[in-house]
Amino acid sequence: MKRILLYSFLLFTSITFSQEHAWVYFVDKPNAATFIASPLTMLSQRSIDRRTKQGISLDSKDVPVDLSYINQVENSAGITVKANSKWLNAVHVIGLEADIRALKSSFSFVDSIDFANKNIAFKGQSSSNIKKTSKFETTTTSFNYGLSATQINMLNGQALHDKNYTGAGMYIAILDGGFPRVNVFTPFQRMIDNNQILGGYDFVNRNTNFYTGVSHGTSVLSTMAGFIDGSLVGTAPDASYYLFITEDGPNETPLEESLWVEAAERADSLGVDVINTSLGYSTFDESKYNYTYADMNGSTTFISRGAELAFSRGMILVNAAGNEGTSSWHYISAPADAPSVLSVGAVDASMNPASFTSFGPTSDGRIKPDVSAMGVSSVLINSSGNVSVGNGTSFASPIMAGLVACLWQAYPNATNAQITEAIKNTGSLLASPSDQLGYGIPNFQSAFTTLDVKEIKLQTLGFYPNPVKDIIFINAPQTTSVKVEIMDVLGKRVYQKMRSHLESINISFLSKGMYVMSLSTDNKNKTYKLIKQ
Repeated sequence: MKRILLYSFLLFTSITFSQEHAWVYFVDKPNAATFIASPLTMLSQRSIDRRTKQGISLDSKDVPVDLSYINQVENSAGITVKANSKWLNAVHVIGLEADIRALKSSFSFVDSIDFANKNIAFKGQSSSNIKKTSKFETTTTSFNYGLSATQINMLNGQALHDKNYTGAGMYIAILDGGFPRVNVFTPFQRMIDNNQILGGYDFVNRNTNFYTGVSHGTSVLSTMAGFIDGSLVGTAPDASYYLFITEDGPNETPLEESLWVEAAERADSLGVDVINTSLGYSTFDESKYNYTYADMNGSTTFISRGAELAFSRGMILVNAAGNEGTSSWHYISAPADAPSVLSVGAVDASMNPASFTSFGPTSDGRIKPDVSAMGVSSVLINSSGNVSVGNGTSFASPIMAGLVACLWQAYPNATNAQITEAIKNTGSLLASPSDQLGYGIPNFQSAFTTLDVKEIKLQTLGFYPNPVKDIIFINAPQTTSVKVEIMDVLGKRVYQKMRSHLESINISFLSKGMYVMSLSTDNKNKTYKLIKQ
């Protein structure tokens, strides 16, 4: 009887007094005006310049979380603050449920609290108990000499390299689980000699030793920046890199989402152009935190909301779709579900879908992944520093990200939306996207030729893409209103509205065929043929 009572007591206490993860959101930023008046207190000049080129204004989301708010929450009984996000004006806390709930009544500056535990957040609904799989899902075998060309040529990326667009001047941030021995492995010596590693940070352990952790990040970096003449050339060998550890290799907890957002905010402030993430979140060590497919809508998870805000700051985010294609959870994971993230599926050398590549669409019906690249026998540097091959969307994503940076190098005045749309619109499956490969395998030579450098440089009147499937974007001087009219071949007006620079127009309601599009400002008018696919 004593043993039964003891067991019951222990069970009761473990349920009642278990530590919970939660996000605490604040109502405001009291010093916002002061920070916005002095932008360099928040962002680097490079970051500000990137915004200016794309017509993105500073706003309160760029302002740091109020330090007094953080300190008051941190000093509350039973509460530990583990991370904070200026974009979402929130802190990630761990504590007992009762102590976390007490923050709302204790502080008027607390707006809301979101528990990671779905049993708390949504009473009466149980979280899905899905088997947790390896977060990296990679295998390595012996390397066949010379195969590194395949993963670049498949995307016609060599066409950019031939034009000397190799990533020079572009900043790429990699958010991953670790970068051990990057500083000593021979395949990275070229980038070290050229000072292409700009810095990094270990957000998991809160220190500057980023040459540690799991070797996954080392392999990811090698597909972009590795260089062994005649054996391995990364897709952006001359780009500059920040290396951020946000993934706690042995564990899977909701905190990693918050650390990822922190790192993305750091990348933004440093002026990073492209972020690659070969990570995804759907299931955790404790099933009470698991997401369901319904959560993969691009707006539910903390990390996906952070990813959208990262895009709104002018960066391009490239993310692995996931490796769950053969598991009970076979869907994409967060933040690959975010609308503006360029999510990447995996194919083999024959351009067939990898069996493991995760399926879309998102739960709200959007096409995901967006595009695909080689993720079967991708050539990389393994944990021993040797050329090898690995499997996973983990490698398809950085292969793509490197070429994204090269394309943006070619068109430095393009916006992040223009670059990503140009890539998607050259996909091999543009006319009939699939749940595994999205719009298919893009052609970076075609993306290069379809970006009109004169219109991007001068910001003259125009639109893109053309041909178009559903969404077009207006290109115009940033302060100009544009009258947009679309007529069918008989001259009947089928659309008319005032729009502005980079505003999107959904024309999915139009039938396939040719139309005439008229763009008019106070002193200019242009007429174009528009092809609706």
